[in-house]
Amino acid sequence: MADFAEISPAEVAIGTTSVSRFSGIMSSLRRSPAGFIGFLIVLLLVLVTAIGPFFTPDVAPDVQKILLPAGSPGHLLGTDNEGKDVLIQMIDGGRSVIFIGFFAAAISTVVAIVLGSLAAYLGGKTDSFVVTAADVVLTVPQIVLLAVLGAMFRLDSPLLLSLLIGALSWPVLTRAVRSQVLSLKEREFVEAARLLDLGTARVVFVEILPNMASFILMNFMIGVTNAIYQLVGLYLLGLAPLTGSNWGIMLNRAWIAGAIFNDASLAFILSPIVAIVLLLLGLVMMTRSLEEILNPRLRDR
Repeated sequence: MADFAEISPAEVAIGTTSVSRFSGIMSSLRRSPAGFIGFLIVLLLVLVTAIGPFFTPDVAPDVQKILLPAGSPGHLLGTDNEGKDVLIQMIDGGRSVIFIGFFAAAISTVVAIVLGSLAAYLGGKTDSFVVTAADVVLTVPQIVLLAVLGAMFRLDSPLLLSLLIGALSWPVLTRAVRSQVLSLKEREFVEAARLLDLGTARVVFVEILPNMASFILMNFMIGVTNAIYQLVGLYLLGLAPLTGSNWGIMLNRAWIAGAIFNDASLAFILSPIVAIVLLLLGLVMMTRSLEEILNPRLRDR
């Protein structure tokens, strides 16, 4: 009986509502046509790019099949300027883009949550240091910094690209999290947790942050879209090594090969564009619907 008495009401509430909250979000998404369609688009692209490469053959250059148009026998989307099948590259090339987008967004979100919440809760020198650091990073143009780093280092690892993009994308969300925590830390339940001397980590990460779950989730989805924009921009401008196969590399090669000026190779340049647009559109549609679901003021309109 003593063990049950030591469990705080906040922990009980979090434990009993986490599963029901997720199921409620999913059922609400099903009632929102735009959000459900966006969810299906993202889910389909993730499944195809995650499972598809295990069933696709290796593609090799073939000079006899250069720039075949879409619908050619054995090549539904045609071939590229090296004679490689575009459809196979589409399936194989989405995994790294999606991985980098989600992992970079996860890194920036975690950093922003930790720095923003601790800065707001502790205040003083900690708050000043975090705000100043965020302002400094915000003043540096990210694409310029990425270009410099791409020239200095060989950014050929998806993990390294994720770390780099995530490390540069935290300041905006940090300031937003800081503002939210500044308002929440004056609430009665936070004052009660302080009086019970539960410790800074428990007050911030157990009592305060669960009340910002919807806000953090929406900003994470926005972070995924921003990370994909930055990644594709790096490859399109040739600032990352053009080795392997992903949608950004395909777009760079199609642009360099002048596919936009060749009617027979339109599928070569349009395929990665359509895939990227569909992924970002699905994320945006899902995020907009999640905002309406999780924000009571928007839900009641």
